[in-house]
Amino acid sequence: MRKLTSMLTIAFLAISVSLCAQTAKKGKTLVAYFSASGNTEVAAKKIQEAAGADLYKIEPEKPYTKEDLDYRNRQSRSVVEMGNPNFREKLGGKPIDIKKYDVIYIGFPIWANKAPSIIYSFLESQDFKGKTIIPFATSGSSPIDNSVNQLKTAYPDLTIQAGKRMNNATDADIKAFVGK
Repeated sequence: MRKLTSMLTIAFLAISVSLCAQTAKKGKTLVAYFSASGNTEVAAKKIQEAAGADLYKIEPEKPYTKEDLDYRNRQSRSVVEMGNPNFREKLGGKPIDIKKYDVIYIGFPIWANKAPSIIYSFLESQDFKGKTIIPFATSGSSPIDNSVNQLKTAYPDLTIQAGKRMNNATDADIKAFVGK
């Protein structure tokens, strides 16, 4: 009887350790976003709430002004940056360690049919290998597909899933997007 009890105890402990290891591997979810005018921030907070995730604001070292964002002015900061595919915006704000996250939603406004350079800066700031990256974006007219394809081309070693444009997304749309 003691032998059977000992074997059952060992089996129970092995199963418990296995379940704990699986839970530990699952990790946490992060919603990281850059928002120039506030639209992407609204979407990010909705995704964060639906996913039960942590929230992180990607910030440039030098905040953008209204003039910087004037896409009709060919000399504006954002137009000049987007015209140079090698440009990387310097990151500001509070740093974050992404090691504890397995799933990372990355949000941004679409500029000139692309993700802003600060998104590239963020993806190059740490090791995102082994993470699942799920883009989302806001835009007045551009679909997200081109932005996502450019990110996949720039970072072929990263797991970047299909993205979703979040303009006018309902709560049901957001829940479906995060799989809840």
